[in-house]
Amino acid sequence: MTPPTPSATARALDLPARVSPTRREWVAFLRRLARRRTALFGLCVVVAVLVLALGAPWVTTWDPVEQDIGNRLQAPGSVDGSGGVHLLGTDQLGRDLLARIIFGARPALLVGFAAVAISGLLGLVVGLVSGYFGGWVDDVFMRLADIQLAFPFILLAIAVIGVLGPSLPVIIVVIGVSSWVVYARVVRSEALSIREREFVQAARALGVRDGRILLRHVLPNALTPWLVVATLDMARVIVIESALSFLGLGVQPPTPTWGGMLADGRVYISTAWWLATFPGLAILVTVLGINLFGDGLRDTLDPRLKV
Repeated sequence: MTPPTPSATARALDLPARVSPTRREWVAFLRRLARRRTALFGLCVVVAVLVLALGAPWVTTWDPVEQDIGNRLQAPGSVDGSGGVHLLGTDQLGRDLLARIIFGARPALLVGFAAVAISGLLGLVVGLVSGYFGGWVDDVFMRLADIQLAFPFILLAIAVIGVLGPSLPVIIVVIGVSSWVVYARVVRSEALSIREREFVQAARALGVRDGRILLRHVLPNALTPWLVVATLDMARVIVIESALSFLGLGVQPPTPTWGGMLADGRVYISTAWWLATFPGLAILVTVLGINLFGDGLRDTLDPRLKV
């Protein structure tokens, strides 16, 4: 039998070496994340809310928009005439509150994911271009960011929604377009630092185009802080969506929203406390879970921390 050539042996030894470092990095990342119990708790909360929202028709048998005036304002745990149990009670129109809370997670998460995607991608592009090229390009984008920050968001949202009308696409676009500044500033600061590194200078010396340097070298190194900001910003977007719905500028009835349920429940706060309490707790738990997971993700991805 002919022994393997040295080149074949080297290739055979190099193959696992190329794959194993990436696997080791993922394993190390998961181990560091697993040590942070608050982050795991936040991740479990986020996953649970997402599963409930996606499987809402199978989780509850109640119709969230079906009215039953005869069973209005029933306390939590009450039983109606058909033998059905309302675990969290009913609202002023006899609708099951638990079903409305579960279905209300859908617009909150949809606005959160879509608005963060719009603002995150916009801020990522602006931050990369502004930080890498600098000069007048940086000045123009940063002055636009200053102008954006000068406008109060609520007043801007009220003006735009008042003209275009309250709807889910309008809310997503308004929140997404007005929230790109934080992403742009974070990515810009990373790009300013990365463009001065030795590997970027070497790529320039070899004649590599700026677009390829941005995609192959700057973007992967700036993606980690961007991901952390996107995770934490999603909690803020959910609160904003709830606030707009509370003011009547969000998704319109009969679609259930957490903010809309809070607005309806404030009228009955002294006689039917559950109408405002449980939707408020849903917002609190969801936002808390996202923030805890975002904080844990930030600490885990921080290279200065070896915990």
